Amino acid sequence: MTTPVIITVAITGSVPRKKDTPAIPVEPDEQVESTHQAFEAGASIAHIHVRDEHENPSSDPGRFRRVQEGIRRHCPGMIVQFSTGGRGRRHEERGAPLVHLPDMASLTTGSTNFATMVYENSWEVVDGLARQMLTFGIKPEIEVFDLAMIYNTVDLIERGLLTRPVHAQFVLGNRGALPASEPVLDLLVAELRRVLPDATWGALGIGRHQLTVNRWALARGGHARTGLEDNIYSSYKILAKSNAELVGLCVDLCPEYDRRPATPAEAASILGLRIPAIGAAAHA
Repeated sequence: MTTPVIITVAITGSVPRKKDTPAIPVEPDEQVESTHQAFEAGASIAHIHVRDEHENPSSDPGRFRRVQEGIRRHCPGMIVQFSTGGRGRRHEERGAPLVHLPDMASLTTGSTNFATMVYENSWEVVDGLARQMLTFGIKPEIEVFDLAMIYNTVDLIERGLLTRPVHAQFVLGNRGALPASEPVLDLLVAELRRVLPDATWGALGIGRHQLTVNRWALARGGHARTGLEDNIYSSYKILAKSNAELVGLCVDLCPEYDRRPATPAEAASILGLRIPAIGAAAHA
């Protein structure tokens, strides 16, 4: 019997621009259309960043609201996950869009190095975002760039700022952070299971590691992320035509591991979310 895999599509991110690939959706309307195509291809979670009129990362609640409303209208049951990431966004603004009550939001539980910057997440910032999510009933996705972030998550639970079960996303292949290494993923999964045995998890690979990490996650019973935020190529030096194309590549791998794309209702059940089951047959 095949088992469902939650496929998250990260449609835009903070880095790729139109000059890098014309497929990157920047304006809210094109973000909604790109998400709809990815939904039809098999994605059940939409990970959302927004940009300003100059394509720079933005925390504008109005833009987040427009994207969320469009996804709700055109992608029945799809789980909406807002990014609270700090690349190009002021710390005090990162939680502003949460007033629109997305189903989930990203939460990075520590600081790490990126290739060109330090991704700073002080305890003050982490605690503040966690409190907002707890108050609004938004499920965090713990973005793990470093092994310590698993233990930081346990600390947040012990201090009453997170509730169990948590969902973790392992980020592999960022220069200066976790490498795209199969033994490293095994270590991360083992430690997560040891300290938080009821947690769910997924993994993503940056750039050329995207499909490889998709395979590793599928083989281990985890969940998968893809999309133009993480990688703009469908194969060597060939730009992906869309987010939907990248979702399709992940979907195509599923039968090799006795997996299939989760419906939105299945994804909500796996994650413990209260989301109407109107999308239950969307990917059947």
